[in-house]
Amino acid sequence: MATGFFVTGTDTGIGKTTVSCALLHAFFTQGYTTVGMKPVVSGQEDGVWQDVEYLKVASSAKLPQELINPYAFVEPIAPHIAAQQTHTRIDLSHIRQSCEKLLAAADVTIVEGVGGFMVPLSISGESGATDQQYDTSDLACELGLPIILVVGMRLGCLNHALLTAHAVVATGLPLAGWVANQIDPAMLQPAANLQTLTEWLDCPLLGVLPYQRPPDPQQLAQYLDIDRLLR
Repeated sequence: MATGFFVTGTDTGIGKTTVSCALLHAFFTQGYTTVGMKPVVSGQEDGVWQDVEYLKVASSAKLPQELINPYAFVEPIAPHIAAQQTHTRIDLSHIRQSCEKLLAAADVTIVEGVGGFMVPLSISGESGATDQQYDTSDLACELGLPIILVVGMRLGCLNHALLTAHAVVATGLPLAGWVANQIDPAMLQPAANLQTLTEWLDCPLLGVLPYQRPPDPQQLAQYLDIDRLLR
């Protein structure tokens, strides 16, 4: 078996890394070799990019950093702005080639996106216009992997989840499933919101992750039903 999934989210800061790492642990528990990929990251802390480090720790296959994370920017800002400041072009074909090597090296590759599903990745030229505009949805299409949607359970998540699901379906990529990540312990009516999303999202619910601070992806893996991804 060699397969992969692209993990996107309803926004930034809603737990894509936690869910990606939990998926890696869940697949490994069932006997698969795993590797996580973060194609683009911005925001260095103490000399490292934490999301990338978490994915590396959760992966059973240890592969080169340049494959796991082709583009890394120091400033915690939108990636296309960081790319413009450093005169870097984020090349989708280069990311795809790196991903193909990961797919060949492990049974399961989990690719974590950047922010939400339509974060700009292209940079403006001197004229202020791009030769070609592309975003993370175009990256997902370049990779061609089924999508897993992470929904940060908080006020506003219904609209954000349905808009994101609509955008995913519009690309033609399969929406393989969604994960409810309980990031707000004070959220009102969480069960009612969960029920609404279960009824409105046309894909299987893979799991409901309880609120944890700090999150423990290895422990949270038990809440994921990855068999629903393999059917």
